[in-house]
Amino acid sequence: MQLFLDTTDIGLLKELTATGLVDGVTTNPTLIAKSGRPMLEVIAEICELVEGPVSAEVAATEVEGMLAEGAKLAAIAPNVVVKLPLTRNGLIATSEFAVQGIQTNVTLCFTAAQALLAAKAGASYISPFIGRLDDYGAEGMGLIQEIRAIYDNYDFDTEILAASIRTPAHVTAAALAGADCATIPPTTFADLFKHPLTEKGLEQFLSDWAKTGQSIL
Repeated sequence: MQLFLDTTDIGLLKELTATGLVDGVTTNPTLIAKSGRPMLEVIAEICELVEGPVSAEVAATEVEGMLAEGAKLAAIAPNVVVKLPLTRNGLIATSEFAVQGIQTNVTLCFTAAQALLAAKAGASYISPFIGRLDDYGAEGMGLIQEIRAIYDNYDFDTEILAASIRTPAHVTAAALAGADCATIPPTTFADLFKHPLTEKGLEQFLSDWAKTGQSIL
């Protein structure tokens, strides 16, 4: 499963992409607003850091505006993925971008039926929001499983990008459910490396090694 970072923090991206484990980046209007910087500038800088897909979201709600904004975003770099809301207009724009060969990420998906429509529209990625469904009292991972089954039934190429991920357990569950990718906050990405038994074991190994008085170099 590919791991994307959901952030516009350039400093964190530089630090975490150095691990070699970051496959892409997703952004949204809220993250852009928090950055306090011009959107086009931020997306361009992220694309220089990351070779994989970088999702940049349109702000327009009408088809014509979505197409114009999406074209401008896609022109920033070859790895830009135009992010569109899962609305009727959003899917019409998705279909047009598919014809043009522009990659798209259809976001704010909360049902398998919505995911089916996005795939039929030619979306490159579908973003089901796991955490928000859990907050609503629904089973977020169940949605991933349903989408996986539907996409496999009809050999859709659309990739399932699990979003609204809050914990390492969410990442594991998304992988088990068959998600192609997961986009996660930097804090959750950092937590993937951690386990108290790993830290305890390393501490013991280092202590025992020090007692030998040896050096590998």
